[in-house]
Amino acid sequence: MLRAGLLPAVGENSTTVLMTPGSRPLQECAVQFGAALGLAPGGLLAEFTEHPRNLGLAARQLVADREGDVLLVVDQFEEVFTLCQDIEERAAFLTALVTATTEPDSRTRVVLGIRTDFYTHCARHPELVEAMQDAQILVGPMSTEELRLAISRPAIDAGYRVENALVSRLVADATGQPGVLPLLSHALLETWRRRHGNTLTLTGYESTGGIERSVAQTSEHTFTALSEHQQRLANQIFLRMTALGEGTEDTKRRITRDEVDADDPDVAVVLDRLASSRLVTLDDNGIEIAHEALIRGWPRLREWLAEDREGLRVHRQLTEATDAWESVGRDDGWLYRGARLSIAMEWAGEHDSALSQRERRFLDASEAIENHEQAIARRRTRRLRQLVALLAVLLVLATAAMVYAVRAEQTATSQRNSALAQKVAGQALEMRATNPALAAQLALAAYRVDPGVETRSSVLGMVASPYSTRVAGHANRVNSAALRGDGQVMVTGSWDQTAKLWDVKDPHRPVALATLSGHTDNVNSVAFSADGATVATAGWDKTARLWNVADPAKPVPGAMAGEHPSRVNAVAFSPVAPVLATADGDGTIRLFDVRDLAKPVLVATLTGHTGNVNGIAYAPDGRTLASAGADKTARLWDVAEPGKARPLGVVTGHSAGVHAAAFSPDGRTLATASIDQTARLWNLADPMAPAPLATMPAHKTIVRSVAFSPDGSTLATTGFDRNARLWDVADPKNPREKLPLSGHTAAVVWAVFSRDGRTLVTASDDQTVRLWELPGPAVSGPTRSACRAVFTADGKLLATGSQDGVVRLNDVGDPRNPRELGKITGFGNGACGLAFSPDGRSLAVGSWDHTIRLIDVADPRKPVDLGVFSRPPEDVDAVAFSPDGRTLATAGTGHTVKLWDVADQRKPVELATLTGHEDDVHSLAFGPDGRTLLTGGWDHTARLWDVSMVKAPKQLSVLKGHTDTVFSVAFSPDGKLAATGGADRTSRVWDVSDPAAPRETALLTGHTDIVISVAFSGDGKILATGSYDRTVRLWDVSAPGTARESATLAEDVDRVNAVTFAPDGHTLAASAADGSVRLWETSAESAAERVCATVYPRITADEWEQRLPGLDYRPPCP
Repeated sequence: MLRAGLLPAVGENSTTVLMTPGSRPLQECAVQFGAALGLAPGGLLAEFTEHPRNLGLAARQLVADREGDVLLVVDQFEEVFTLCQDIEERAAFLTALVTATTEPDSRTRVVLGIRTDFYTHCARHPELVEAMQDAQILVGPMSTEELRLAISRPAIDAGYRVENALVSRLVADATGQPGVLPLLSHALLETWRRRHGNTLTLTGYESTGGIERSVAQTSEHTFTALSEHQQRLANQIFLRMTALGEGTEDTKRRITRDEVDADDPDVAVVLDRLASSRLVTLDDNGIEIAHEALIRGWPRLREWLAEDREGLRVHRQLTEATDAWESVGRDDGWLYRGARLSIAMEWAGEHDSALSQRERRFLDASEAIENHEQAIARRRTRRLRQLVALLAVLLVLATAAMVYAVRAEQTATSQRNSALAQKVAGQALEMRATNPALAAQLALAAYRVDPGVETRSSVLGMVASPYSTRVAGHANRVNSAALRGDGQVMVTGSWDQTAKLWDVKDPHRPVALATLSGHTDNVNSVAFSADGATVATAGWDKTARLWNVADPAKPVPGAMAGEHPSRVNAVAFSPVAPVLATADGDGTIRLFDVRDLAKPVLVATLTGHTGNVNGIAYAPDGRTLASAGADKTARLWDVAEPGKARPLGVVTGHSAGVHAAAFSPDGRTLATASIDQTARLWNLADPMAPAPLATMPAHKTIVRSVAFSPDGSTLATTGFDRNARLWDVADPKNPREKLPLSGHTAAVVWAVFSRDGRTLVTASDDQTVRLWELPGPAVSGPTRSACRAVFTADGKLLATGSQDGVVRLNDVGDPRNPRELGKITGFGNGACGLAFSPDGRSLAVGSWDHTIRLIDVADPRKPVDLGVFSRPPEDVDAVAFSPDGRTLATAGTGHTVKLWDVADQRKPVELATLTGHEDDVHSLAFGPDGRTLLTGGWDHTARLWDVSMVKAPKQLSVLKGHTDTVFSVAFSPDGKLAATGGADRTSRVWDVSDPAAPRETALLTGHTDIVISVAFSGDGKILATGSYDRTVRLWDVSAPGTARESATLAEDVDRVNAVTFAPDGHTLAASAADGSVRLWETSAESAAERVCATVYPRITADEWEQRLPGLDYRPPCP
């Protein structure tokens, strides 16, 4: 196409340089330009190599006295990737081509012809991608009509005739076949040779073997006509002329005559016959396969190539090394040595006939230089041995001293690093609240240096509470924050007299967008309009300002909203109309129509407060406005028609000024925050007479703000105690604190939830904003002590029991985002004995109200109480299902254990009573085989029972060693180990592989108060112990007969009542006396992944050096 189509089309008067790259593309380019310019190619090659601009200069020189540009045509451009092995020359050639066409004074145009299967190779070179972006022509297959013309027209022009049947057959054979044109060309040539007179016939075509077989038939005919020796030569010639593909098809390779010893008479005969059959092309410079279709179409050649491709690569490398050696004047430095020589000699020994004379000379020279150098080395070695013998004794002594010194230094370094890591781990825990990103990375870095108890504990502690991202940028208190409806942009207002816009699409990596400047005093409040295109700011400079933030990176100031006689404390947009409300220091609220940002119109002024209006908030339907005043009241206003706004009810009950108010998403509940140190909830069923629902002593200091989550189940409060707090307000009459969010170093004055509820924004007097990741690893807790937690076998459901007599069912499929699904009520006292059936469809509950119940939890949102089936005269502390789910064991403040047949859960039947304990039984567990039961009691013992015959159980053994109550027992998953925890502050591990003869294998000490609970991980390698000392400890019990502490998890708040592992083996639920149930990550590596996926910015080299001096800077997160 290039030679017969493009070049004739541009005309004879054009200046054209045609080349194929070969193995030395830059050199070939120099050769072709040298011929055109009449210059020596060696000088041009040096210039092209020196600077890529010189190729374009050579082109300008070529057309200095002519019109038009140089057209440089690079045919078979894929050879740059297949034949050129010199990466530097390839890069220089590509750069020279691109530079020649992109220079301002360029007079060069470049045309590349490349096979489509090599197109991706071009994409690996950025300079080519840019150059080819809008300058490519994809040459597709010929259409049927084009094929007909290509077949018949040349024959007609030459005075021949083509049978119609032949044309139809050729078109049919060629249509839809990739790469068919070279095969078609060859088939036509062979058909012409078999023509009948001047007519090309179908019979002649069929005798060639057709398109698919004509090349193979010609090749095979030519090859078989050669002698056996000549056939071996032909084999080597074809293999040399083929470049092996790397992820692409094999391609042809141009070779020099010297490479095949063309002066050899037999070689000359073979080349002549191959050329006569048009299988190869010969010229003065080299030899190559006529077309790559031969590689695809001749089965024999494909077999040769497949026989030993690795050997062919060795040979090709040898050929290239020979070329390089001869090109530098046979410099010894370019010869093979060592492994390369060994590989080449091994291959040559098996393929001697494949070597050319040049290659033999190269290998002989390589072998000679290797032998020579080895002889020199042997002589040197003999001389050195004598010296070595003299120094041997001294060396031994010196080595011993050195080993001792090195070991001492290593020990000292290890001890230093360990001490430093432990110190940094402790510092990380201390700074977790104030700088969580740096703290988490320091903890992880310390763990990488010394993976011990302290460092592992620190890493696990980093993911034990909601993570917050600090947003710094203001130069004074941040008093307010607001999120655009889609949660992707945040605006903050500060006492530095500015508001700022932030990109918070990724809440872990906020990015500053713009600063809103114009206020001349504190900016006290900010708000987004419902469509997110406008921001309002309130300032103590007696102005409220509007800003067009359709493009938040380029905000445009709007007008000021009216005139205010006093400082403006708050602003709020209606969620349903273009109305802005402002709250003033003079006790008034003003409503503005802001459809035209340039001309806000005052539509109403609301009076009633007798002091500052501190805050305002719209109801979700936009029909009601709430205002919070320094006069100790909150007021409700009907603003359905802003121009006719009227007062509704007044919220009274606070004993000091009200700072803020917020509506629940359904508009039925109002929350208020007050200087009187409380937050309160109000029923708005009658907006004329708001009724109190609950009072929350939220912060034991001034409460500054309140905010509802989007689903209305959570309330956030902020206060002067530097904390934000989350409350479960699903039942607004009984709010329950979920967990505090600590980290700010000054008063927290504002909070707002994202629309999806997964992020809480808090603003603080410490000049920062924090973005908290919610809900965090905590399950919604009870109002009183959480005393038990159990997982279903699939780990997706967690039941928690508590002393308030409520059992809660939680979805913990994602431990970072637990959700309460349902509640089970009706217990008259604590519900602390819990057990799921193996299929997870039933829950057994033993209560301190002297009842035992079975609950159908197939639908955890709608649990069904199947009724009380037993009313023992004592508290029930423990229940457990057998592995087959047919038997239930129960125990409590009586001295016995009872077994129940629960195959029919609506009619459980008592099977047997186990007697033997001398005091109350507090804990029990079935072995994994269901044949053994383990119990622990107040008589300081644990006992093993054979329950294989459930109607006739018998005691097997007594586990003695504790000196006080055994509060908890557990089996390892394989049943070979048992663990017990007691009031004597110890835990013990027992070998119970023979339950009739248990043996204590480990005594675990370290807790400073009662060990109330023990639990094995799913793989049995970790034992968790929970204690009244407010900690959970993890113990590695993977090695038989030993146990060592792995980590300490500090609950911080209150004593631990129970621990249990999820089936995943690394999530641990810990129930605490403060009512919380926390889900701990116990795998340090999983915690590390979480840290690195969350924290930002990354630790800097300066921070590393400050905290980890003397250790190489190795950030723990990439």
